[in-house]
Amino acid sequence: MFKFVVLPLVLVAALLGVYLWGATSWSYSEGERAGWVQKLSNKGWLCKTWEGELALVSLPGTAPEKFVFTIWKEDVAQAVTRAMGKRVALHYEEKVGLPGNCFGDTRYFVTGVTVADEISLSPGVVVPMPTATPTPPAAQPTLPAPPAPAAAASK
Repeated sequence: MFKFVVLPLVLVAALLGVYLWGATSWSYSEGERAGWVQKLSNKGWLCKTWEGELALVSLPGTAPEKFVFTIWKEDVAQAVTRAMGKRVALHYEEKVGLPGNCFGDTRYFVTGVTVADEISLSPGVVVPMPTATPTPPAAQPTLPAPPAPAAAASK
C-alpha cells in the first residue's frame, strides 16, 4: 500500500517543489525600464503582491506605453512608493512558467529601483531634475509711493 499510494504522492510533491523553485529562481530575461510610476497597489485575496504600472517615456505624437510589473519584496515596494512622482529606472526579471496568478499578475518582477537625477533628451543634452527644496522666489521690486494729492484750493 505504501509503495503504491504514499510514495507516488511524495514523488509528485517533490517534483512540483523542484519545478516551483526553478521557476522562481531562474530568470528568462532581465533589464531596466525608465519612466514614471503612476500606479502601485497591494493586491490579492490570499497571495498579496504589489502590482504597478510605469508610464514609459514616449516621443511627442506617439501613443503612451505602459509597463506593468509585480513586486514580491516589501522593501522594494516601499522604495518604489518613495520614488513615485519622480523619473525612475526599474530593474526587473522576467519569470516564465509560474502557475496561476498567486505569484503575481505579470511576468515582470521588479527587484530594484533607481531615481534618475536628470533627464536625457538626446546624447549630450540633459535637463537636470528639480531639487526637493524649492528655491525662494526673487524679491519683488518695491514701487515708490504715489505723491500725496495737493490740498484743494479754498473757495
